[in-house]
Amino acid sequence: MFKYSKDGISVLTIQDTRRKKQSGLFPIKIQVVFNRVQRYYNTGKELSIEDWAAIAASKSKRLISIRSDIKNSFEKIEDTVRILVGEGKFSFDALNTRLGKCVNDTLNSAFQAKIENLKEVGAIGNSITYSCAYRHLEKFAGTRIPFDYITVDWLKKYEKAMLAESKSYTTVSMYIRSMRVLFNEAKNAGVIKEAQYPFGKGKYEIPTGKGRKMALTLQQIKQVITYTDGSEATEQYRDLWFFSYLCNGININDMLKLKYANIDNGEIHFYRSKTLHTTKEKKEIEVLLTSEMEKIIERWGNPDKNPDNYVFPFLSGNETPLEQKKRIQDITRRINKRMKKIGEKLGIAGISTYTARHSYATVLKRSGANIAYISESLGHADLKTTENYLASFEREEREKNARLLTNFGD
Repeated sequence: MFKYSKDGISVLTIQDTRRKKQSGLFPIKIQVVFNRVQRYYNTGKELSIEDWAAIAASKSKRLISIRSDIKNSFEKIEDTVRILVGEGKFSFDALNTRLGKCVNDTLNSAFQAKIENLKEVGAIGNSITYSCAYRHLEKFAGTRIPFDYITVDWLKKYEKAMLAESKSYTTVSMYIRSMRVLFNEAKNAGVIKEAQYPFGKGKYEIPTGKGRKMALTLQQIKQVITYTDGSEATEQYRDLWFFSYLCNGININDMLKLKYANIDNGEIHFYRSKTLHTTKEKKEIEVLLTSEMEKIIERWGNPDKNPDNYVFPFLSGNETPLEQKKRIQDITRRINKRMKKIGEKLGIAGISTYTARHSYATVLKRSGANIAYISESLGHADLKTTENYLASFEREEREKNARLLTNFGD
């Protein structure tokens, strides 16, 4: 109905017929297309297919009123796109930030725009993280927080308040990093000035949460993968954990999303979901499909090896992103619960799905593998990330070896 196009960017109104609302109607959205990537923005209006087909020329007062509201939503986005194109600053992050500013110049609106965008692209895990951070922020500071209200002193006060609530440094770090992302986007979009930016060296530095990272030895891994209590569930979740370890420490989310199409010429190819929406350069991870992995697939995998089928039959492909997220979380909890029990039986504390990834990296490091290879196989953006990732494991090894120096055996 309404359309704008310039410099490879298109803005148009569409009826989203992918999923019917509870009302039986379909939502009307503003679609923005840039570099073949599509983003959708709600207008708050819903129509039947028949009304949508008729709305452009309809003389019905109801449809005229709805058409006027849709036009207002379209023009707000069109005007924002025009400004960003004119400034040579167009990106979806900049658009979302500017649209937040159109409502009110607050951190609240920036959070809302970010959460909606993450949901739209299917990044449900990230949207949940931002939602948790946003709820806590509003509880602490209210529903209208101007960007310039957030200062170095304010951030220190906020950190202190969260610690007083017994929140871990990991949670504090996660919540404030979410805020920093929004400030970065606001700065890049010209919503705030450099002087208003409170993060960085000499300003506010986000604390680092350091959880205990457990890495098993090869001997411990052998104990784990050969353990059985006669239960099929134990063997299945044990084997899935082992598959994760062998598959470059793949996380369970990515593992359960593997399709047979990802297997080609004896190798598995995939992208990490965690970084797919946060990095410009997408790194494909390549894993040799070993005989051990093939046996796990033969035992627990989908017998129908159609390229479009998931390797492990926990997802159908018909779930919504939120339903998919919940299903994966449920399987992850089941694996962790079973692996914890295995660990207790073997006297190995703290085995979890994270342990598989940590063990993969550490076993290679201790075996003399090149750190560049480890970095690439983990899908890290740079070597520094890998070095930091491995640092805690090496300290753990040094502490263990230091204890051996005084292990006199009496």
